[in-house]
Amino acid sequence: MKLDFIYFYNTITTIFPSGMQEFIGFLKNRFLTCDASFPYQLSFQQPATPSCEGMHVFHGYLFFFSIIVGFLVVFMLYIVIQNFDKNINVNPQKFAHSSVLEIVWTIFPAVILILIALPSFSLLYSLDDNAFPYLTLKVVGHQWYWSYEFSDFSELADGESLSFDSYMLNFDDLTHGSFRLLEVDNRVVLPIKIHIRLLITSTDVLHSWAVPSFGIKVDACPGRLSEVSLYIKRQGVYYGQCSEICGINHGFMPIVVRGVNLDIFVKWLASKIPNYLID
Repeated sequence: MKLDFIYFYNTITTIFPSGMQEFIGFLKNRFLTCDASFPYQLSFQQPATPSCEGMHVFHGYLFFFSIIVGFLVVFMLYIVIQNFDKNINVNPQKFAHSSVLEIVWTIFPAVILILIALPSFSLLYSLDDNAFPYLTLKVVGHQWYWSYEFSDFSELADGESLSFDSYMLNFDDLTHGSFRLLEVDNRVVLPIKIHIRLLITSTDVLHSWAVPSFGIKVDACPGRLSEVSLYIKRQGVYYGQCSEICGINHGFMPIVVRGVNLDIFVKWLASKIPNYLID
């Protein structure tokens, strides 16, 4: 898998000098997909969901109009400077208004806004469209760790659903190839190519469950359930962090989601719920 290659790369590069490591790391991050941030990163992380792909496409579409408008504004400023230079234009024109110019600078921005609004409405609709979920994951934010609960399966002997806490790994517990401040002790395992419903809430203060590769950033509010749809398209390990300033340890609430095939997910569930059947 891709992440296994990254682990192998991070292990063998320890034999190189530090300067060579940075150069090789830059080349690796430019040509190897990794669902976590890397030094000197200028672009987005690779999308893993249809909604995130739509965000990236819309960003490129919007950036195209930004370039056009930017060049147009610079060109108009250049023309204005030329026309108002007394050394170039000794006898400037004198007029109070121009009906044609007023029509143009009213219609042209309106057309641009319409061209931007139409795909944005479509993207917003797709983000709020919750398909029938085959799996529900409840995410609970605490100061300062995350709790996860699978409530779709048979209850355990004590009457509770499958749930576990996810804490950030300390520096002493990291292995070669792990990401500092991003690795956790209990990763969330989710199946790919299945519609998943995320229910996100908090028990104390405001948190934010954010994974860039998913295109998801949802606030965890105390006393409120926020719902979002998730459809993972490919296998991988996806990293995120709490995106809300939630206290002194705000920067130490990482999120790690492992996307696997359905059969691997079922085996993982069987290891977590021994002697119990899946509903």
